[in-house]
Amino acid sequence: MKLAIHFDEKLRIFAIHTQHCSYLFGVNDKGKLQHLYWGPQVSIEDAAPLLRASSHSSFDAELDREAEEYSFWGGVSYTEPSLKVRMPDGVRDLDVDYAGHTVSKQDGKETLTISLKDKVYPLETVLVYRVIPEHGLIERHTVIRNTGQQEIILENMQSAAWSLPYLPETRMTHVTGKWSGEFQLRSTFLTEGKKVIESRRGFTDSHANPWFAVDDGKATEDAGQVWFGALAWSGNWKITAEKTAFNHVRVTGGINDFDNEWVLGGGESFQTPVFVGGYSPGGFGGMSRQLHRYQYDYVLPRSETRKVLYNSWEATYFDVNVKDQMALAERAAKAGVELFVVDDGWFGARNHDRAGLGDWQVNKEKFPNGLNQLIGRVHELGMEFGLWVEPESVNPDSDLYRAHPDWVYHFETRERTELRNQLLLNISKPEVKAYILQFMTELLEEHEIKFIKWDMNRTISEPGMKDHPLNRQKEIWVRHALTLYEIWDELRRRFPQVEFETCAGGGSRIDLGIFRYADQSWPSDNTDPFDRLSIQKGFSYTYAPRMMTCWVTESPTGMNKRRVSLKYRFHSAMTGTLGIGSNLNGWSDEQIAETASYVEQYKQIRHLVQFGDQYRLSSLEDKGVTAIQYAGGDGSDHVLFAFLHSQKLGEPLPRLRLKSLKPEKTYAIEGLSGLWSGRALMNIGIELPLRGDFDSLMYRIRESI
Repeated sequence: MKLAIHFDEKLRIFAIHTQHCSYLFGVNDKGKLQHLYWGPQVSIEDAAPLLRASSHSSFDAELDREAEEYSFWGGVSYTEPSLKVRMPDGVRDLDVDYAGHTVSKQDGKETLTISLKDKVYPLETVLVYRVIPEHGLIERHTVIRNTGQQEIILENMQSAAWSLPYLPETRMTHVTGKWSGEFQLRSTFLTEGKKVIESRRGFTDSHANPWFAVDDGKATEDAGQVWFGALAWSGNWKITAEKTAFNHVRVTGGINDFDNEWVLGGGESFQTPVFVGGYSPGGFGGMSRQLHRYQYDYVLPRSETRKVLYNSWEATYFDVNVKDQMALAERAAKAGVELFVVDDGWFGARNHDRAGLGDWQVNKEKFPNGLNQLIGRVHELGMEFGLWVEPESVNPDSDLYRAHPDWVYHFETRERTELRNQLLLNISKPEVKAYILQFMTELLEEHEIKFIKWDMNRTISEPGMKDHPLNRQKEIWVRHALTLYEIWDELRRRFPQVEFETCAGGGSRIDLGIFRYADQSWPSDNTDPFDRLSIQKGFSYTYAPRMMTCWVTESPTGMNKRRVSLKYRFHSAMTGTLGIGSNLNGWSDEQIAETASYVEQYKQIRHLVQFGDQYRLSSLEDKGVTAIQYAGGDGSDHVLFAFLHSQKLGEPLPRLRLKSLKPEKTYAIEGLSGLWSGRALMNIGIELPLRGDFDSLMYRIRESI
């Protein structure tokens, strides 16, 4: 079966075929788009009997609308809407028909565009499907066009609705969390009603992430059918999984409709974020690898190897000065670090978190000769230089706020709530956007900076926009995210050599939207290496390892006061993009030498971690073992990380079975004598000599020549 978009004019059915699945919907007798099938490959003829009307009673007259491909609020549709509008004359009902379609091809990828038009009003809804066949994925978004002259109010504009097949049990998997505890996996069986995950805080959020997976309750890491989706949006979002009394399950996702309206003027259009969906026949692990490969090939702005970085935050906090930073740089260089990053405290009157934010001039007391003195020394030591910024926020105790108090979000009659002693700038104001672009441009033009850590430590509150029209105040949530994208896009255009890291109080701005501009992310402020294993596991369900920065910090950690070995800390951090955040000025020469050995080990295997296929080995989880394997593209080179939480009753661990080896080939394990067949390592497994509490190991496994 060819991997392409097909339309059968006689049956009026669309079929999208990928490497893994078929996705079919058709135009029914009422002119509506009705979803038919999503799963293992079938033909259009196979699905033709599914395109029919359905009803139960006068109270449930049009059940086929429960499977509408994109749900318009109006008529007798009562399920979660994909689009809800208010017409100029007050009508709040949509009645649309199929009006045509086109299929185009760009960069070897086919795109299906379907036009749906209201029967009375000048509103056109365009559904867009871009097919990524080799990864079994479909990118969907919607364009809403006002083809008339009068304003139309968009009250709810979702990106897509994914109808799922009937399953005896429907289990939904997602992540939840909080600051310092992001990406915690959860699953629930859906019953009649709605399961909603969302953000109303102004960014992607740490309490949830815009991704879902659905299975029949029996899928595992390695087997079973999984349907999934991830939304590319960094503002308020919502994903609703709805199960009806008639066993229809549909997942709708897009911009959160809470406190949201968009005024669509005559001749204007609005484009929703991309909502990518896919089907995996290979369990949750297969799902993750499909998403990871897609991110590497289609999402991330560049494909360079991520460097080993050092960040000064936990070493100095706000007590930043050129002398101490140079000393840290010298220690970092001896440890093999490639990128030296100065965190908060280098600018303005920034001696604590109560002042200076917004005043982006180099602090002359801390850096009498400017930043270039430190940057020059960092370069002499063979490293590149990076810097922390938080451009969206401002301290009330700052020159910027004193000069422009109306630049922040606020309601005139309400107190301006300070969070972390900060207020949030209305970056969609042209003068605020221009200010951010100006100071960032000056910073990057006057200094040889390779890396920017862009932080945001504040949610949006009192969402009033000074000088914005009163009838458009609810546009704040969308405008903030869109303006952020515009700023990042412009900075990347002006400074293509600069790499960007997304951070928001840890992992509160991580999604496929920001990753079109960010090279990597900071998934959590929690650097406890044991806690990080669960955070990094949840992260990996959706996002690729190269996009995740992991630091080695002090023991005991500030989070849990847990003591673990340097080996364990490094192994935990080596499962993503390696970083170091400890106070190296307080480390002995022996510790620096040991650190250098681990950094060198990472450099030898990071191509596997950052570009290979990740396998979460789950067979020993009940024994307190977390194991992750990374496989090179041709299957000849692998690295295994294994972590033991605690040994019980003196019992040895069962053998760990590996994945993705060639059964007939022979493999050597670095540091161990002997050879093993791929068949033996995958079916019999490998012995893990882990003992005690918080033990770990790393094995390089290569095909024997």
